[in-house]
Amino acid sequence: MAEDHIKSLFGETVLTKVGEESRTSEKLQNKHIGVYFSAQWCSPCRLITPKLTKTYQELKTKGQEFEVVFVSSDGDESSFNEYYGKMPWCALPFSDTERGDMLREKFEVRGIPALVIVNNKGEIVTTEGRKMISNDPNGLYYPWG
Repeated sequence: MAEDHIKSLFGETVLTKVGEESRTSEKLQNKHIGVYFSAQWCSPCRLITPKLTKTYQELKTKGQEFEVVFVSSDGDESSFNEYYGKMPWCALPFSDTERGDMLREKFEVRGIPALVIVNNKGEIVTTEGRKMISNDPNGLYYPWG
């Protein structure tokens, strides 16, 4: 089942913007997911985050089944909280470093920022998510696969 694949990637819960954890199966079910590897200390990340936010909001406005999960490379929780506070999507809990490391390895992330798009089964659609949102900020060619 697709739900099991998504849970195996992101765990039982993800953080939401209301400051609570939400069941992964409910929040990410039947959606394409942008796995966003980023950090507050990273200047290129701080440049791409507003672009991703714009594309995310465009897709939401159009009713597209898309969600983003922020995977932090911040060194401390206060930096994570400050940076995540500027994002409108979900995040892995900062404390779940093991899962973050597993995702970095699975998607062969060698640097940040990185944006990997996966389908509702957890299969890679593209590892070039940054390029996709730069070339298609309004999501006209979504899901970019």
